[in-house]
Amino acid sequence: MRKVIGIGETILDIIFKNEQPWTAVPGGSVFNSIVSLAHMGVKVDFVSEVGQDPVGEMIQRFMQDNGISPQYMDVNASSKSPISLAFLDANNEAQYTFYKNYSKQRLMVELPEVEENDVVMLGSFYAVDPALRHKVVELLRKAKDNKAIVLYDLNYRRPHKHDAIKVAPFILENLEFADIVRGSEEDFMCLYDLSDADKIYADKIRFYCKNFVYTAGVKDVQLRTATLSKSYGVPKVDPVSTVGAGDNFNAGLVMGLLKLGIGYDDLPSLTETQWDELIAYGQKCAIEVCRSTDNSVPKGFDIEY
Repeated sequence: MRKVIGIGETILDIIFKNEQPWTAVPGGSVFNSIVSLAHMGVKVDFVSEVGQDPVGEMIQRFMQDNGISPQYMDVNASSKSPISLAFLDANNEAQYTFYKNYSKQRLMVELPEVEENDVVMLGSFYAVDPALRHKVVELLRKAKDNKAIVLYDLNYRRPHKHDAIKVAPFILENLEFADIVRGSEEDFMCLYDLSDADKIYADKIRFYCKNFVYTAGVKDVQLRTATLSKSYGVPKVDPVSTVGAGDNFNAGLVMGLLKLGIGYDDLPSLTETQWDELIAYGQKCAIEVCRSTDNSVPKGFDIEY
C-alpha cells in the first residue's frame, strides 16, 4: 500500500477574528496536508518536532486522534512548541505572526522507510531551515533513491524574506529533488518579485523540475509542464477562513496521484486529462477547507463527491 510521508513544522494556530481569539487548532503547512490525507484514508507518516509542554501534548493527542502516529516526532524538553497568531481580515484572508523558541539540537529522530511510488511532501521555511537541512536532505535522498514522488510547496512567507538570500541554495536543491512544484503568487513575489506564471516557470522552475502548479488566491490556477500550459478557473466560494487552503490543494493533488494510480515513472507522460483531474482534486480539498475553521478536510471526506 502506497503511503505519504510529510516533513514539516507542527504549530498551534490561534485564529483571531474582529481582534478577538476565535479558535485554536494544530497546524503547519505540510501537517495540514497530512491530516487531510489521513482523514481520507491514506496511510501517512509525519516527521516533526514539538516541545515537552502543554502545546506539544495537545498536538500529539491531536495526531493520535486523527490517525497519525507520533513515532517520528522529536519531543524536545529544551524547546517550546511554536504557535502562530492568524488574523482574519474582512474577506477572511489570514495574516500571520509566528512565535518560536527551538533548542540547538533539533529533529533527532529516525526517518520512516520510503518505498517506490510513495509520496514525500515538504514545504515552507522548514524545508530550507539551515538547522534542519541534514534531515531534509536525508529524506529527499531516500525518496530519490527509491523512486518516490516528491511534492515541494515553496510556501515562502514574508516573515522570512530577510533569509531569502541565505537559503536560496537550499530552495534550488529542493527544486532539483522535486517531481512536482507548487507555489503561490505570494511566494514568488516574496522571493523574486515575480507574479507571471510563464516567467516564473521559464526562469525559476523549468530547469530543475518540469511540473509546476501556480496558485494565486481567487485567480486562475496555472499549470506548466514540459508539454502543457493551461489555466484553470477557480470556483467561487464564500470562505469562512482561508487558513490551510493551499495546504489542502496539495493534499488533493496527492490524493489524485493515489486514486489515479500515477506512479513515479508515469509523471513525464501524464496526459492533459490526467492533469485536469489532479487540479480538480486539489481544488475540491481547498474549497472544502475554506468552508470551515478547520485546517483540514473532515474525517471521511469523499473527494469523489
